[in-house]
Amino acid sequence: MPTISIDTFFACSLMVLLVLSAMAATSKLLYPHINNAVDANIAERYESISKYLLLSEGTPSNWGQNYQIAPETFGLANSCSDSPYELDIDKVSRLNSESVYAVSYAQIFTKLEMPDVSFRIEIEPVFEVAINLTSTFEETNETTYEFEILTEKHGVSVQADLESYVIAENHLESNDAYTLNGRTHLNATLSNNANGSGILIVFAKSVSNTRIVSFSAYPFAHNSTEPEPRGTFLRLSPLNYVLNASLIYPETNMSDAYALSFNYSSTLTQNANNSQSATYSIPHFLDPSPTLIVVTGWNSTYFFTEWTAYPQIPLQIGANFASATALSDVFAYTYLVTIDSALYKCTVWLGGPKE
Repeated sequence: MPTISIDTFFACSLMVLLVLSAMAATSKLLYPHINNAVDANIAERYESISKYLLLSEGTPSNWGQNYQIAPETFGLANSCSDSPYELDIDKVSRLNSESVYAVSYAQIFTKLEMPDVSFRIEIEPVFEVAINLTSTFEETNETTYEFEILTEKHGVSVQADLESYVIAENHLESNDAYTLNGRTHLNATLSNNANGSGILIVFAKSVSNTRIVSFSAYPFAHNSTEPEPRGTFLRLSPLNYVLNASLIYPETNMSDAYALSFNYSSTLTQNANNSQSATYSIPHFLDPSPTLIVVTGWNSTYFFTEWTAYPQIPLQIGANFASATALSDVFAYTYLVTIDSALYKCTVWLGGPKE
């Protein structure tokens, strides 16, 4: 597809999402048509509920920042903003089960006081970034890794500006690039004296709308050391611009911590630590971009990298409608939402029991 056609397609897709953010598009999943008044009333009710979840602040209004409390009433809106569909970065982050501060689906379901309605919330970047390791070139003193970067929306290429970071032992390097027809290649060179694995972080900013930024992280083997799955050594939980790094194993030692966005990067300093965790202040970058946080360290003789995003997305919370055979009506409502100046896709699924 010619580049101009790709840009036009993506720009049109964004316009559709903008319309959806003002008036949710209803998708009835288990029945293709709304053909009676009962179904119409259900769709209208569910749409109102989906908007309530995103437009209400909940109570107390600061339940996102205060990890010691659960919401008395549930809502994700940013209490410091009058803009519709602007969500609170910490309320969103507390929906992610990876966080030590997470609220559960059961807690939210109870507070909504609607026992006949099940829901699911998904929040993710507007488009996808895929990273593939394509080649490795080993030399005497260093090794170079070649990566292929793809930026796509539902299989359609997205033109984007890129910012990448490579992190390894005592190593932080950044580079910028550009995807032509949604594809480019990046190289990363590491000293063979560096121990353990490395990680490549890629931010991709849409050329059609600079507030739309996606990201991906790719841990890779170095010096024959394979990376362990994320969350093996640390549980990273950002909240109220403070990172809690909880130890999975008591013998773990943390080395360096970094906060990264499309335009900025910063090395973090520990505020406090004990035998179970350490905390770091997270800078508030003036950048319409998610912040990715990387913490490196040692477990015995193994060097590791752990990472998370702030807001802590992508996330999914709620009922599993794919296997919900007891539900008669399931609807999906898609919105374009703002979190800390950046735009994301939010889908709210709602369903009720069979009559």
